[in-house]
Amino acid sequence: MNLKNKYIILPFLSIGFILTSCNSFLNELPDNRMELNSPSDVKDLLVSAYSTRNPAYLLEMYSDNTDGYDVTGWTAYDLFQTQAYQWSDITDISNEESPQVLWNSYYSAIEAANEALKYINSVPADSADLSASKGEALLCRAYGEFMLGNVFCQAYDANTASNYQGIPYPIVPETKVGQQYARGTLKELYDKINADIEMGLPLVTDNYSTPKYHFNRKAAYAFAAQFNLYYGNYDKAIAYANHALGADAASTLRDWKTWYALSVNGQVAPNAYINSDNNANLMLQSVYSMWDVIYGPYSAGNKYAHGSLIAGTEDVQASGPWGASSQFGYTVWHNSSLSKYFINKIPYSFEYTDQAANIGYAHSQYAVFTTDNTLMVRAEAEVLNKDYNAALTDINTELSAMSGSKFSVTLDGIKSFYSHLNYYTPTAPTPKKKLNPTFIALDPITQEPMIQTILQLRRILTLGEGQRLQDIKRYGIVIYRRTLDRSSHVEAVTDSMVVNDPRRAIQLPQDVISAGLEGNPRTK
Repeated sequence: MNLKNKYIILPFLSIGFILTSCNSFLNELPDNRMELNSPSDVKDLLVSAYSTRNPAYLLEMYSDNTDGYDVTGWTAYDLFQTQAYQWSDITDISNEESPQVLWNSYYSAIEAANEALKYINSVPADSADLSASKGEALLCRAYGEFMLGNVFCQAYDANTASNYQGIPYPIVPETKVGQQYARGTLKELYDKINADIEMGLPLVTDNYSTPKYHFNRKAAYAFAAQFNLYYGNYDKAIAYANHALGADAASTLRDWKTWYALSVNGQVAPNAYINSDNNANLMLQSVYSMWDVIYGPYSAGNKYAHGSLIAGTEDVQASGPWGASSQFGYTVWHNSSLSKYFINKIPYSFEYTDQAANIGYAHSQYAVFTTDNTLMVRAEAEVLNKDYNAALTDINTELSAMSGSKFSVTLDGIKSFYSHLNYYTPTAPTPKKKLNPTFIALDPITQEPMIQTILQLRRILTLGEGQRLQDIKRYGIVIYRRTLDRSSHVEAVTDSMVVNDPRRAIQLPQDVISAGLEGNPRTK
């Protein structure tokens, strides 16, 4: 299959940028800004407050979901893939998921939110429409900063967050190109995200023509739950997850049995996974991306992949306290010509701009908030609150959904499984990785095995979606770079990312650093 991607050249290289738009309702001013004249203008503008990029490709390459292969014919897709896998400071800016493009896309979305808020705050009284738009703009700004923080910052810990760098948090539109900002601290970043969430959450509505592509109420509460889990406010994380899931969480989860029955070839299963009519999908994101090709059933990017060793010993084919993962019923896609072992859920489509020349844009979609993931957020918060019975109920609810009611677990069974399992080493891998969180001293008897269960289950649920790296950072999990042969035997262990490794915060784009923003620290 001939896959081509025409890259979009963005009009800004640092944090300074000018908004432009092709929407007919907007009038261009001399500086290309957008003139807003009505609540409907604001609603239309907020379509641009959602990033058209997602960091899944970057974060999957960076995490322990990827190994390197020393096999003739299995090559990297591009320099970006190699640099991301090797934890290098990434210089390749041509890829749609490079730090440079991610930075620009999320800050462009934040700028759109700020333009909307500027107009809303300038009118004498908020109408119902403007009130809802204000809530959406605040949530969009908070979410953009949250995603950038997950990529470019260390994990949040209230005890140490004042010692780590944050990222700029603009709250008004730019007035000049190249305006300089301070990064601030990680604590300041999270406090500002929290303030925007708390202000915006009561204002959001479901009044959209396509609600799954906006911060509808359930999506907003799912985001608030995840943020507060990371922020250390476990009671709030549980309460917000309750809002997103409703009184009967089981009825909101994905119908996994029906989804498993779909063909794993082509786009049937991936398109069904991100279907906006699926109640489990709370918010969807459409993006420019080649990740679905790198992740999926194509030869592109075979050198660095989620392969059989990881699948069989750590996640989708490994045993858990629930028994053999094969009992879930999903199909793990693989064949002998590829290094990749995956669950086919990342869709791929191609938009031709010139069919004769065979050029255009590669697209994908992500279910960025789902009921299944939100249930795991609630379960983790319950474990950290030591409410083990509630957490066990949520874990079993998810296991029942994933397996078609085939099995469940007990607290004693969870403890027994992990107590009889050795901790992971790169040459003797297991699903049990040593946890070194700084935000809590885990009780080793009950709390740690419960967290191990949730981390293993979430790793399966979110494979390919870029969420694993944040769990690695939050729980201080040491990860490794290995070189494998075609049979997935470990030839060499080439690097490790230790608990306090500065590379856990991915380096800022070089153009941003050159423009005057301080980069992340690095050691030689």
